[in-house]
Amino acid sequence: MNIIDWIVMLGALLGIAAYGIYRTRHVSSVKSYLLGDRQLPWWTIGLSIMATQASAITFLSTPGQAYEDGMRFIQFYYGLPIAMVILSVFVIPLYYRLNVYTPYEYLEKRFDLKTRTLTAVLFLVQRGLAAGLTIYAPSIVLSSILKWDLNATILFIGIIVIVYTMSGGTMAVSVTQKQQMIVILLGLFVAAGVIIYKLPREVGFGGAVDLAGHLGKLNSVTFDLNFKDRYNIWSGMIAGVFLFLSYFGTDHSQVSRYLSGKSLTESRLGLMFNGLLKVPMQFLVLFVGILVFVFFQFNRPPVHYIDSNLAMLAGTPHEAKYREIERQYKDVFQQKEAAMTRIISAARATDQPTLDAARSEAEMLQKKDATLRKFAKIEVMRASPTAKTKDTDYVFLSFVMEYMPVGVVGLLLAMIFAAGMSSTSSELNALTSVMAIDVYKRYWAKDKSDGHYLLASKLFTLMWGLLALLFAATAQLFENLIQMVNILGSLFYGTILGVFLTAFFMPKIRGNAVFIAALITQANIIFLFVLERGGKLPISFLWYNPIGCLLLMLLAWMIQMAFGKRDK
Repeated sequence: MNIIDWIVMLGALLGIAAYGIYRTRHVSSVKSYLLGDRQLPWWTIGLSIMATQASAITFLSTPGQAYEDGMRFIQFYYGLPIAMVILSVFVIPLYYRLNVYTPYEYLEKRFDLKTRTLTAVLFLVQRGLAAGLTIYAPSIVLSSILKWDLNATILFIGIIVIVYTMSGGTMAVSVTQKQQMIVILLGLFVAAGVIIYKLPREVGFGGAVDLAGHLGKLNSVTFDLNFKDRYNIWSGMIAGVFLFLSYFGTDHSQVSRYLSGKSLTESRLGLMFNGLLKVPMQFLVLFVGILVFVFFQFNRPPVHYIDSNLAMLAGTPHEAKYREIERQYKDVFQQKEAAMTRIISAARATDQPTLDAARSEAEMLQKKDATLRKFAKIEVMRASPTAKTKDTDYVFLSFVMEYMPVGVVGLLLAMIFAAGMSSTSSELNALTSVMAIDVYKRYWAKDKSDGHYLLASKLFTLMWGLLALLFAATAQLFENLIQMVNILGSLFYGTILGVFLTAFFMPKIRGNAVFIAALITQANIIFLFVLERGGKLPISFLWYNPIGCLLLMLLAWMIQMAFGKRDK
C-alpha cells in the first residue's frame, strides 16, 4: 500500500480517536459518562444511530452480498421506517417519562427484578458476542493488507476503540460518530464514482445499469412468500419490523443513542432521521457491490478472492489442478465478456431477439463461472481442510486493493475501520451501562458515590473490551459476516421484544408469567435454530423475531390465566 494511503488511513483513524478523547476530557460524572448529560441535538442522534448500526461488516460483507445475490438484501430494511414511527409514538415517550438509564430499568418497575435481570443478561450475551464480531471484521482487512498475524491485528484495532471509549463514555462515542459517518459517506460516493469512471467507455453508467438489470441483479422486490428465503418483501415488512422494533427499542446500544437527546422531540427527530436515510444508504452500499459485479464482467477477477488460501496451495499436488481451473476460467471470462457486450448493444438498439439470445448465453456462462469457482474452493479445501472458502466478504476489498487509485485506497480502508470503531464503541458503552446500572448498582453496590460508579463504569468498559477481543480472536467466518450478525441478534431479539410488548400492551400480565414465558420462548428459539441449521426446518432466521415475540406474549397470557390468582 502506498505511503499516501497509509497517511490518509491512519490520519483518519487516529485523528477521530484523538478528537473524541479531547472533546470528552471534562467528563466527571456517571450521568455524563453513560448519558452524556442529555444534551445531544437530533442530527447528532441520527448520525450516531446510523453509525452504530453501520459496522465494518456492512462495508465488507454487503457489497459481496450484492455481487453474489443482487439487490434482494435491501428488502431486509423495508420495515425500518415503520418501526421508527412505532417507537417514536409509543416507546421513546415512556423512557423519557420514567427517566431511565437503560430500558431494562422499566421492566423492574412494570414486572419485577428477575425479569429485568433476565432481559439484561440476554442483552449482555448477545451484544457482547456482537462486539467481538465488529472488531473481528476490520481485523480481517488489516491483517490481509499488512500480512500481520490476525490476533495482533485484532489487538491493535481493539485497543484504539477501548481507549477513547473508556476516556469519555457515551459522549466520546457520539462526538466521534459524526466524523466517522462523514468518512463513511464520503468513501461510499468516491467508491461509486471511481468504479463508474473505470468502466469501459462503451459501457458507462447506463450500460452498467442495463446489464445488471438484464442479469437479475437489480431485484429489489420479491413477492414470493417463502419462509426459507431470507430476503423478500414479506420477511422485510413483517419479520424485519419485529427485528427493528427490538433492536432500536430494547437494545441499549441503540436506546442509549436517543436517551442522550436534549428533549423528547430531539430524540424522535433523530430516530426518524435514521428511518429516512438508512434505506438509501444501504441501497448505495449494495449498488456499489452491483457496480463491482459489472466491472468484473469486463476486468477478469480472481477465481478465488482469499490470497492466504492461495498461498496454501503452493507446492502441493492441488496447485496444478488449480492452475488448470484458472485457465478454464480465463476462457469462460472471455466468452462471457463478449456476451455482456452484446447484451448492452442489443439493449441500446432495442433488438429483443439478439438481447434474449445474448442473455441466455451470459446466464449459461455465469453458471460455468460459478462451477469453476466452486471447483477452486474444493482444491483449496483439499490442500487445507480447515481453510474457510466463503470469499464473498473479500470481493469489495479485492477490488479496492487492485483497482482504486492512490489515496482512495486509504480513504476506503479508513471508511471500513471508522465503521468498525463506531459500532464497537457504541456496543462497549451500552454493555458498560447495563452492567453498571442493571447488575452492579442493583445487586452489589446500591449506595455508593458518583465517583465510585464512574470508576466502575470505566473498568466495565475495559472488561467488555477485553472480552470482545477474546471472542474476536476465536471467531470464524459463518456464511458471511452480515448474516452472522443478523442471525446472532435474531436468536435473542424476539424474546426481549416480547417481554417489552407484554409490558406495554398487556397490563394484566404479571412478572412470574412473563418470566416463565421468556425462558420457554428462548429455549424454543434456540431449538428452532438447531433444526434450521441441521436442514430439518425450512425457515429463515428473520422469522425467529416475530415467532419469539408472539410466542412469548401468548405463553405469558396462558400462564397468567392459569396461575394468575396465585401471582400477587
